[in-house]
Formats: sequence, structure tokens, C-alpha cells
Amino acid sequence: MTLTPLPAFDDNYLWLLDNGREGLVVDPGDALTVAAVLDARGLTLAGILLTHHHADHVGGVDALRPRLQGPIYAPARERMPEPVSPVRGGDTVELLGLRFVVMDVPGHTAGHIAYFAADVPNGDPLLFCGDTLFSAGCGRLFEGTPAQMHASLQSLAALPPETRVCCAHEYTLSNLHFAREVDPANPALAAYTAWCETERAAGRPTLPGRVGIERQINPFLRCTEPALRDAARRRAPLKLPTAPSPVDVFATLREWKNGFR
Repeated sequence: MTLTPLPAFDDNYLWLLDNGREGLVVDPGDALTVAAVLDARGLTLAGILLTHHHADHVGGVDALRPRLQGPIYAPARERMPEPVSPVRGGDTVELLGLRFVVMDVPGHTAGHIAYFAADVPNGDPLLFCGDTLFSAGCGRLFEGTPAQMHASLQSLAALPPETRVCCAHEYTLSNLHFAREVDPANPALAAYTAWCETERAAGRPTLPGRVGIERQINPFLRCTEPALRDAARRRAPLKLPTAPSPVDVFATLREWKNGFR
């Protein structure tokens, strides 16, 4: 299996997974980008996975239908470019011989889902998580609540540490800038930042990430840690109690990140 992040728009990645003959694509916001790679590799489009309804994730679906030779799986609780096969948390889908478990991960949007494949031939597990989990960050809360997003992120953080995190935007360096502001004494964060800066300077993506690394460096997954709790209390001393809940810490960090430059 070959996993390829396809750059699109300003900072999106559309994910292509193929076996040399057939491919599936995740969140194809731009049909031309996908079609060009399918043609260059001589691949049949065997299926499409959609995580949520935003245009930069679904905008290319209709233009790809003429070459599609398989299903389109999409979140059951969101408006999608029909026809699609609706799925929700706990469902399983199969493409390219892989079994994906669907996970409900609301927060960025109300019906956002993710797809997790535990068994990948000659490869580590795969997570396609759209705009829920980013490397060193998470998506904005456009439709969900802090409690929902915190729970969604914790469910993703509980996946095996070797899991490849295929998120949909190259936001890593800006996320790391914020992470180091709130967690400056974290040595794993400093080391990961240096690696990511090298990769981007060479024109390479920082993704896919790894769940195990995210547990060490992503402030939004570490809301029980004293360093993150203390940073949140310094940011909002009048709003947070001495021992804020993890959801309160998450909400404070997310609001802080919204205006961070």
C-alpha cells in the first residue's frame, strides 16, 4: 500500500491510498488534483471516504463520479453531495481489502467522523481524521462544544501509538508555535519542532503524524498535565478554578489558539 498526501488549495492534503492498481481518496476537495495523480499512476478510483461537509473536503466529489468504481462513504449526520453511503460511529467499511472502523468525532462540525484501519499490510495502522486532530493542534469548534471536541480527541489519542495520523491540513509549524508558547519546557516538543522545520525547509510534508508523538507534544491532548493546566490558569485566572477540569483547560487553550499569532 502506498500512502500519498496530495497538496491542494493553500494548505490542504487530500489523501490517496493505493495498491498499484486501485486507489481510494479521502476528502477530495479538488478533483483536478486527484484526477492528475490517478492518471499519472494508472489507478482506478475504487472509493472515496468523506469526514465532514466543508467544501474543501467534498468539493471535488461530483467531478470524480464518472471515474468512480466503488462506494462513497460519508457521515450520516451531515449534508453531503448525494448519493453517498451514510456511516456513523461503530460502523465498518471495506476498501482495497482494508477494514476501516468509523469513529464519531464531533467538535469541528456536528457530525464529523474519522476512519481507522488497524491492520494494514506491511504498514502501521492508519487514521484519516479530517479536521479533528492536527499535528500539535486540533480543528476550530465551528459547530461542536469543547466537551465534544475534548472527548473526540481523547478517543483518537487512545489509538495505538504507531498509528499514522492523516489529517487534512499542513498547519504543523503554526501549531507548534502555539504549543511552545503554552508548554515551553517540553523537550519532546522542542525536538519535534526541529524535525518539522527541517522537513518543511526541504519542501516535504510533516504528515502523516503519529499518535504516540501527538500524546507527547500536542497541548490539546494533554489537558490533564500540570504544565498545560497552569498555562490555562495563567491565561484565564478569573475564569478557571484552582483545579480546572480537563474540558475547562481545553476550552481555554482552544480560545487562546483562536486569536494567537
